[in-house]
Amino acid sequence: MEKPNLNYINDLSGNDEEFKATMIGVLKKELPEEIKDYDEYIKKNDFFQASQSVHKLKHKISILGLEKSYYIAEEFENNLKSNSTALQEEFENFLRLMMNFVNDL
Repeated sequence: MEKPNLNYINDLSGNDEEFKATMIGVLKKELPEEIKDYDEYIKKNDFFQASQSVHKLKHKISILGLEKSYYIAEEFENNLKSNSTALQEEFENFLRLMMNFVNDL
């Protein structure tokens, strides 16, 4: 399984540690909020809104260097738009992985 990393953030920030810290701060703030929104929509079976949450989360997935997971998220987003939860377990597995990684930063 892929592992989250800070390669993209490191490349983007260059040697600017303040910018890097800001990016990490944004991740720490927004990721739990976006996951919470996603969870609430899934519990309500509001698949359209859940797909919108997945769309937002794809940005965090790519920022954390999870290339394969991004494509799974993209497919899951499309599944939700078709009222299907296929790939939900895989998607939620890497959400947990991302949260653990961000919490450890």
